Amino acid sequence: MKLLFPNGEHAPAEIKVGITRIGSDPGADILLMAAGIAPEHCELHRDGAGASVRVSNTANSVALNGKPVTDSAAFKSGDILVFGKIGSRVVTVEKPTTLPPVSRPPAASEPDDGRTRVRQAMPKFILRGVSGSTFGKNFALQGTMTIGRQPDCDICIPSDEVSRRHAKLQVMPDGIAVEDIGSANGTFIADKRVHTGMLKPGDELRLDTVRFLLVAPHLESTRVAATATAAATTVSTSASGMKWVIIGVIAIAAAIAGLIASGIIKF
Repeated sequence: MKLLFPNGEHAPAEIKVGITRIGSDPGADILLMAAGIAPEHCELHRDGAGASVRVSNTANSVALNGKPVTDSAAFKSGDILVFGKIGSRVVTVEKPTTLPPVSRPPAASEPDDGRTRVRQAMPKFILRGVSGSTFGKNFALQGTMTIGRQPDCDICIPSDEVSRRHAKLQVMPDGIAVEDIGSANGTFIADKRVHTGMLKPGDELRLDTVRFLLVAPHLESTRVAATATAAATTVSTSASGMKWVIIGVIAIAAAIAGLIASGIIKF
């Protein structure tokens, strides 16, 4: 059993058997640093019979499925827990079935036929997850792709807020054409709900509460190269200017020495 934080306030956190402490104290099992979160905000208790949330101080705001919790309340997978203003969803994590390893014959070494191996090209656009279970994950975009909860989608997002087939994404020269394909909770570009729209590098794509950022690796590389070139030019210009300052100082010193030697200037 885990807690998922759709808005990215915390990474997915396991609700372990025993007691899980939530609060702003550094020693908390789930550390939430936000206004309205007490150092010892509440506790999650889990045993063989089930799980519950317990609040020792009624001043600490905790809600279960929209109802305030003032003492103790049992919860289950699919329930919504809100701590202060931080929302989370309880989910059950199924353990993957472990399959025995398959023995494969060693691959035959390929003969050198003299051809140059072409390195795989960098994708033009990447969707980067910035919330919940997709946080930090990158999804390379190419051609036309579907995104949704259904396993056969090109980008599968196993979140209850996302429809089975939520939206269609098509790579264009300057961005991604987005089309909502009948989702229940909507598709948003920069917090504006759209049926169709254009997603540009740096824009945020939101499927209900699941958020992504569109990244263009080739533009980032160009920007980094331009910054490095500008910095090198600045350093070169500064060094050149300093060289001429030093030459000027030496010339002035030599002229003064000549005037002293000729008796024009006396000390």
